[in-house]
Amino acid sequence: MNGQSARFIPAAPHPSRPQPALSSSCLVNLTSARSSLGFPAAHSPFSCCHLSPGWLREAPHVQYERLGSDVTLPCGTANWDAAVTWRVNGTDLAPDLLNGSQLVLRGLELGHSGLYACFHRDSWHLRHQVLLHVGLPPREPVLSCRSNTYPKGFYCSWHLPTPTYIPNTFNVTVLHGSKIMVCEKDPALKNRCHIRYMHLFSTIKYKVSISVSNALGHNATAITFDEFTIVKPDPPENVVARPVPSNPRRLEVTWQIPSTWPDPESFPLKFFLRYRPLILDQWQHVELSDGTAHTITDAYAGKEYIIQVAAKDNEIGTWSDWSVAAHATPWTEEPRHLTTEAQAAETTTSTTSSLAPPPTTKICDPGELGSGGGPSAPFLVSVPVTLALAAAATTASSLMIW
Repeated sequence: MNGQSARFIPAAPHPSRPQPALSSSCLVNLTSARSSLGFPAAHSPFSCCHLSPGWLREAPHVQYERLGSDVTLPCGTANWDAAVTWRVNGTDLAPDLLNGSQLVLRGLELGHSGLYACFHRDSWHLRHQVLLHVGLPPREPVLSCRSNTYPKGFYCSWHLPTPTYIPNTFNVTVLHGSKIMVCEKDPALKNRCHIRYMHLFSTIKYKVSISVSNALGHNATAITFDEFTIVKPDPPENVVARPVPSNPRRLEVTWQIPSTWPDPESFPLKFFLRYRPLILDQWQHVELSDGTAHTITDAYAGKEYIIQVAAKDNEIGTWSDWSVAAHATPWTEEPRHLTTEAQAAETTTSTTSSLAPPPTTKICDPGELGSGGGPSAPFLVSVPVTLALAAAATTASSLMIW
């Protein structure tokens, strides 16, 4: 093997070697078998395969190995030099994976999980079978507790920071002082349980411990907290923003108290509103001591806004997460359209102007009249005077010819 990882290379079939008899009675659903042995079906690398009747005589030995490790699988009680053949999930394995009658797998990967069987090479008598699971021991779990239904109770949830790929078992213990409290499993979320408050406004701390274990290892963690520090409502619901008619800088925002908050009369909430136009990144904030509505008065006209609201108990705990965002654009004035009378007046004015006679004067340049001086300011000459000058020039020319 020379330290290389295991390779699943199907061996070439030998023409003289008998193969295990196959029949419909030998079709075994290995997914169900692996599940009954505690292996998650989602990680099963196969669904079913054909097995010889000999496979059914012995329940497989269940074995867990760490990802990346090396493992040697013995062929039951067979001698080291016994002539055997190994199969995984019904497929022959390459002979170079064998050390005598033992199967050697190096650098285990998740794909190595499967049902391994060792047969006598000549008689195909089943000698041994192993259901191999490759995974990891659990790391320290992440644990948190929160009360979103104060004063009824709180819940704790947990998860592993990395997957183990094999089944894990969690155990949760809740203490209030020295008293053990019941942690009821959540019907929908498997990694959550609920605890009811027995004494409100207690100064005795709570301690929640969780341990996790699997076939490859064990880990644990614990947190300690006061009753009021974990109070955190759910976000406000049904946040709606609307423009205010005839007010181009106003938006009216409404919302509802989170439905999970059980007693808003005895334990009122305050709210925190943030808003900004989509064209900017900076939020504006408003804290409201009561009520479920607010009017924004400094919005930019015609710009779309994004608005969110958070909630918090008036005296204890922390702010909720932000609500689902609402979007709205302030009111804008509709463009004006010309009335029929205005259009008629404009048409009459245009027609009258087009029929008016041209002006009787124009701006002339002295150079255009042939007077030899330098540039001077333009001046006004009436049309009759211009015609008179032209007639006088013609008469003078006639006299000179004669």
